[in-house]
Amino acid sequence: MSEVTITVRGEHETRIAPERATIQVSVRVDGPDRAAVVDRVMRLTEPVRDSITSRADAGAVVDWTSKRLSVRAERPWNTEGKRLAPLYYASIDLTATFTEASDLSEWVSEVSPWDGVELGWVDWHLTPATRAETERTVAAEAVSVAVTRAEAYAGALGLVEVTPREIADVGLISSGQPSPTPPMMMKASRGAAFAADATPAMEYEPEDIVISATVEARFLAR
Repeated sequence: MSEVTITVRGEHETRIAPERATIQVSVRVDGPDRAAVVDRVMRLTEPVRDSITSRADAGAVVDWTSKRLSVRAERPWNTEGKRLAPLYYASIDLTATFTEASDLSEWVSEVSPWDGVELGWVDWHLTPATRAETERTVAAEAVSVAVTRAEAYAGALGLVEVTPREIADVGLISSGQPSPTPPMMMKASRGAAFAADATPAMEYEPEDIVISATVEARFLAR
């Protein structure tokens, strides 16, 4: 046996604790008078915005956003099938990115009892620099696994020289088309949504983010 082509797959996975938590919060008001509803939602939003900016000044919040006021009207039906006067709904959505779970928990406990406040999703994630570095490391480890497997196969055949010919994301070597399953995956636990009357005392213990990579490689063994 002079030479043989060996095609293998390499995988690697790592877990890393989240570095950031982005929470979405809404302030919502409804009522029969549009002007009064708009005025009330603006007044209720102000202390929420102030609480975020004060934490941003202290370094606990690294980024935050406040969307424009949204107002809609609906005309409900009564039990007799008649349309009633319009009911107006106004809301303002905000997001804030915290650096520590403890700071997030403290802030949620503070604002959750406030009138009109509805707490939404929590997204646990990494900083862009950490994510990019981790993905590079995981991808390199996946390649290393593929090389080790190819060398093991070659050794079993009594061959000693292994030369790489191709390396690609899953599916690209065999078909030339992207695989339906992403070769690099990252997932983290997301917090549940909370109602406005949720229990004020809340603690957050996020699960580790899982980053994995899978590659396919082809070698020539002699």
